[in-house]
Amino acid sequence: MSGSGEAAIKAAAGRVGRYRWTICGLLFAATAINYVDRQMIAVLKPDLAKELSWSETDYANIVFWFQCAYAIGYLGFGKIVDAIGARFGYAIAVVIWTIAHVAHGGVHSVTQFALARFGLGIGESGNFPAGVKAVTDWFPAKERAFAIGLFNAGSNVGAILTPLLIWAMVPAIGWRMTFVVTGVFGIAWLVAWLAIYRDKPHAHPKVGEAELAHITQDPADPSVEIKNLWGKLLVKRETWAFALGKFFIDPIWWFYLFWLPSYLGKQYGLNLTSWDTPTAAIALAAIYLISDVGSVAGGWLSGRLMGAGMSVNKARKLTMLISACFVLPVVFTTFYGNLWISVLAIGVAAAAHQSFSATLYALPSDLVPRFAVGSVIGIGGTLGAVGGMVFSKYAGYVLDAIGSYAPLFIVAGAAYFLALLSVHLLSPRLERAALSA
Repeated sequence: MSGSGEAAIKAAAGRVGRYRWTICGLLFAATAINYVDRQMIAVLKPDLAKELSWSETDYANIVFWFQCAYAIGYLGFGKIVDAIGARFGYAIAVVIWTIAHVAHGGVHSVTQFALARFGLGIGESGNFPAGVKAVTDWFPAKERAFAIGLFNAGSNVGAILTPLLIWAMVPAIGWRMTFVVTGVFGIAWLVAWLAIYRDKPHAHPKVGEAELAHITQDPADPSVEIKNLWGKLLVKRETWAFALGKFFIDPIWWFYLFWLPSYLGKQYGLNLTSWDTPTAAIALAAIYLISDVGSVAGGWLSGRLMGAGMSVNKARKLTMLISACFVLPVVFTTFYGNLWISVLAIGVAAAAHQSFSATLYALPSDLVPRFAVGSVIGIGGTLGAVGGMVFSKYAGYVLDAIGSYAPLFIVAGAAYFLALLSVHLLSPRLERAALSA
């Protein structure tokens, strides 16, 4: 950017609008709804297992099919949002996942639950490709990690709300109607999204010239038509740097999301669906409240380091290293013997995950041109879901065979260092990949 261009942006700094943060708020809300719909089965698992006679392997298979669909859907939605934009790509995703979520209220068997979860996985897989695409279009590079961290914090809010909603609603209307009633959230969000969002900031009447200049301050990507984009991306080390990072860390978040409620129930005798004993709901909510801090802090730290003059490469990787170190106490969770110490250790680990994840999600916009961001996120999300499928089978086997969560928490402690090592080996300087036509 020319010196005069930089001066103009600085001069307008005090007048720069904030409408892009309204967009971020919509992404936050969608992610919260996404996680309410996703986590309900995990919170209800102890009751559903008794009512429907599930084994740990049955539950692992239900989770497996959700993750299988998530892997397939991530590939599809990565291409969809690159082709038609985040506005309609996101809308398609929300329609699919809301219908599938409501359908949970009418199922009666493991197979039917697996089918409903498969539909949910297809729809929910569109959340992050569309969300990161929207951030890429609406935020300059120095704000993207923070914006991603903010909207990713919606996952924690959704995870906080889920046990509280279950605790409040299930004793009154039953678990089936709870699935149906909470489907309203997705419909309400969809109406707001289509009314407010536009794929191009310059086409939005509420974006002023100063804010538009701020959003577009980075050098423009070259305007080229890439044939066989995915084929070119799949041979790039930069694509695999992101994808392998997702492969290692995503299964850990799935573990927290799908197995923590049953772990707390088994280890400490907590009941998640009783009005008389809200301790379980409070404990789960506390874990995800702590994790919310990490989601915002990771994006903030990365941007802060860059603003202080550190290179993108060092800022992103230092943030990920610090995050990985904060995960380590979770390895000893099964040995603490105290509910609230365990909640603190898991909460800090979940916060560190969110910090690591927000920074990792910023890498595609660093490593590939804007038009390929959605596709790279789709590839990475698919590999992350494959990792989750492997982990869910492993978890079901371990829990049925030895009944201990200790091996699972050990894997959780190591995964982030493996992810960072993969990123560094495949992209030592985080340099942008060159894509030829």
